[in-house]
Amino acid sequence: MSCDLTFDIDVTARRGAADVSARIAVPGRVLSLFGRSGAGKTSLLDMVAGLLHPRSGRIVVAGEVLFDSARGMNLPPERRACGYVFQDNRLFPHLTVRDNLLYGNRRPGSPLTLGEACQFLGIARLLDRMPATLSGGEAQRVAIGRALLSGPRFLLLDEPLSSLDRPRREEIMGVIERIRDELALPMLHVSHDRAEVDRLADAVVELD
Repeated sequence: MSCDLTFDIDVTARRGAADVSARIAVPGRVLSLFGRSGAGKTSLLDMVAGLLHPRSGRIVVAGEVLFDSARGMNLPPERRACGYVFQDNRLFPHLTVRDNLLYGNRRPGSPLTLGEACQFLGIARLLDRMPATLSGGEAQRVAIGRALLSGPRFLLLDEPLSSLDRPRREEIMGVIERIRDELALPMLHVSHDRAEVDRLADAVVELD
């Protein structure tokens, strides 16, 4: 696996009553953030995505500066070109699978067409279904497809397996490994499962 990507993150922020700070400079395509609940893993992902504004610092992914307080630079989320896969999939309940997938397909640069994404993820048969009729594994495949079709330069994965049973966890892990190996998209991945991060990541950072 190529290790041509550097995650360069040095930030401080406040979320609720908690201060969150991290300094990470890691080469490698897949970086996993590991640690107990409440350690700040999701807060760090949200800072990279532009959903949480750091008080100070700098965020660089794949050589692109996303945030730099010293320069007064803070790219809005829609310009960061990241695909975010949430723990609870966050599909739009009133849209079909097809429309959920196409919702993300609003900027150029997607590594896959709709048809290719459906074939890659094995979800072509689900296109006319509503999210409420999907299993947990099916819904997470659709959420991953929506992220891929958004034209991402990198993916953020927030505990993508935690709500699934063991067979579905293995299924979705296989999908993520294919994205890593076949699409070569950089990923910043959060988990509290050490076996998961050891299997997936080039580098692991433990947050306390």
